[in-house]
Amino acid sequence: MASVIVHDSVTREAITQKQERDLLKFIQEGTHFSKYYDAIYILFHTGLRISEFCGLTIPDIEFGEMRIKVGHQLQRTSQMEYVIQEPKTENGVRYVPMTEEVAVCFHRMIANWETPKVEPMVDGYIRFLCLDQNDMPTVALHREKYLEHIIEKYNKIYRVQMPKVTPHVCRHTFCSNMAKSGMNPKTLPYIMGHADIRVTLNTYTHVNFDGAKEELHRVVNS
Repeated sequence: MASVIVHDSVTREAITQKQERDLLKFIQEGTHFSKYYDAIYILFHTGLRISEFCGLTIPDIEFGEMRIKVGHQLQRTSQMEYVIQEPKTENGVRYVPMTEEVAVCFHRMIANWETPKVEPMVDGYIRFLCLDQNDMPTVALHREKYLEHIIEKYNKIYRVQMPKVTPHVCRHTFCSNMAKSGMNPKTLPYIMGHADIRVTLNTYTHVNFDGAKEELHRVVNS
């Protein structure tokens, strides 16, 4: 019913909080996948678009203000050319607040950052936070493949299967969690970089009976 009411053509799937916890625990404790934990945790807890995350440079992580400066995104064209683009919308230029846990992940990533033999520069930007084995910035496809392999491994081990998880699902999950937690409806579109609150509500939040029941009890008993 929710899919019909809330613009079925653009409704996105979020995973549950339990699924998120189980997945992050699996990644963190895995011998092979643990190196991806920090980046995936950040995606789940900031709502960044994957192109925005891939475009982050070390100076964009402002620990003093506990925020992430989002002013550009990194893309790779079909000709394998790296390009910097403006954020998806005008509202995409923003500062995203980060929690202590997110800051710890960023600190760890920066501490493990190895100076490349040749510093990659894309349209004047340098010191990209995430580099691949060729010392080039990682792109969305890399992150999608990492998650795909992780989910495949998870589902080979556990009887209760994990649904498909992509960087977009991480973003949708963050937005849904924030909406369900009661975040101010004017604040959430700012964090997500949406031009219109209707985009946030129609595309990234999901309502079902259990959620409605929980919200009713919360309001009545508050």
